[in-house]
Amino acid sequence: MIRSPIVVAVAVVVAAVASAARAEVVDAAAGGFTVKQTVAVAAPAAKAWAALIDVRSWWDKSHTWSGDAANLSIEPVPGGCFCEKLPGGGGVRHMTVVYADPNKTLRMTGGLGPLQDMAVIGVMTFKLTEAQGKTTLEMTYKIGGYAPTGLAALAKPVDGVIGEQLAHWKK
Repeated sequence: MIRSPIVVAVAVVVAAVASAARAEVVDAAAGGFTVKQTVAVAAPAAKAWAALIDVRSWWDKSHTWSGDAANLSIEPVPGGCFCEKLPGGGGVRHMTVVYADPNKTLRMTGGLGPLQDMAVIGVMTFKLTEAQGKTTLEMTYKIGGYAPTGLAALAKPVDGVIGEQLAHWKK
């Protein structure tokens, strides 16, 4: 059977979409937004959790202040820090852990990247659900607060950056 380049291209796109994370801007308004990503992996929840908290192994260095993901860490305990070491002894607290139930839920508060310099608060929840040796990770990031031009326009870019990071986590 001879396949045209168009049929092959369509098949590749369909396969890529089927295996990609589900991403969604749940809502977006002047005062805030909610984004949601869902990723499934063929691993038990304990392994998925271990990978999640080993943020330096999957976070893209281009989305760090130091330029090196090896400087990132997450302490998965209440009050724990999603932090980054900076050259010269400085550091960044990206988020603070407010809820940690190993292998099930990790919730942190804070604004990532440019959101850190805005009058906003973010709540990011990672929920892991295991079934038959596979784990689904659902990440929800809710942002609310004040920005002179509103926050709605940031929803899609934030969703894109988070989706990029979770695609690295999945690998």
